Amino acid sequence: MKVLITGGAGFIGSTIASVFAEHGVTPVVLDSLVTGRPEFTEGKIFYRGDIGDGDLVDAIFREHPDIIATVHCAALIVVPDSMRDPQRYYRVNLTKTLDLAGHLIRNGADRMIFASTAGMYRPEPDLSVSETSALDPQNPYTRSKMMAELLLGDLCRAHGLRVISLRYLNPIGADPRLRSGLQSSKPTHALGKMIESYELGVPFKITGVDWETRDGTAVRDYIHVWDIARAFHEAATRFDTVVPPLSDHPGYEVINLGTGGGTTVRELVTAFREVVGDAFRAEDAPARPGDVVGAFVRPDKAWDLLRWKPEYTIEDAIRHSLEWAERRRALAT
Repeated sequence: MKVLITGGAGFIGSTIASVFAEHGVTPVVLDSLVTGRPEFTEGKIFYRGDIGDGDLVDAIFREHPDIIATVHCAALIVVPDSMRDPQRYYRVNLTKTLDLAGHLIRNGADRMIFASTAGMYRPEPDLSVSETSALDPQNPYTRSKMMAELLLGDLCRAHGLRVISLRYLNPIGADPRLRSGLQSSKPTHALGKMIESYELGVPFKITGVDWETRDGTAVRDYIHVWDIARAFHEAATRFDTVVPPLSDHPGYEVINLGTGGGTTVRELVTAFREVVGDAFRAEDAPARPGDVVGAFVRPDKAWDLLRWKPEYTIEDAIRHSLEWAERRRALAT
């Protein structure tokens, strides 16, 4: 039994591949390596190419007829980059998703698990988001994901494709066995900045301390990447229960992944000190242009349908991130 993972040489896709492999499902990786890392494909069935290449996708299904589902992670995901080059983001995240879906339909591969984003929601007054929250994407990246979901929903209704869309916000950490992690040596999220400050021996700046949150700092819903990958495996395991074949179900199901409360920047600093010691310094600073208060995800539906909850703590994710940063440096030398 196999699963096709597009973008399977990236941070999340490679971790998903490892989870499936540990459960006895063979990952078949399709990745262009534009952002993915070739070392993340070692020991896996790997095809280097584009998800829009119909001949290649046909060959994959011809050579692996026991593929039971497609996990679609291939995408561009950096918000500032999407603002600078929206055309590229719409081409990769929207047009090529349409191409891939067409190739799947042609090959009779009707199960897709789509890696999406909860960044497309408008947060409720308490900063939570749920599957019923209004959609209000604020940048080309989140808009491209929302539009991809809309077109996939139309294909489900018209052509019998079935899709589970998993929406989440802030993956952190690394494979606990350090087989893969963030490709970038300078991640732009708060934890990445903390690690950079810690390694340089300079104070981490808490930008924005007067938001309307429990401690005045912005909130983010950080989830360990291994927990996210576990959710994809649970979705594949329960696929036909969540999206039944040959039924009145529309064929498209959205499930949010999150912690149910999120983590403020001050709480992240406290957790970081728990891992590295009290010598880690942080100082308050004004909010930067474009900073937002953030949001957190209510994951009730994930528990109901997938029996999924996060298992790793923020401290675990910090520890694994630090270990991965050290391993990445060792691999580079």
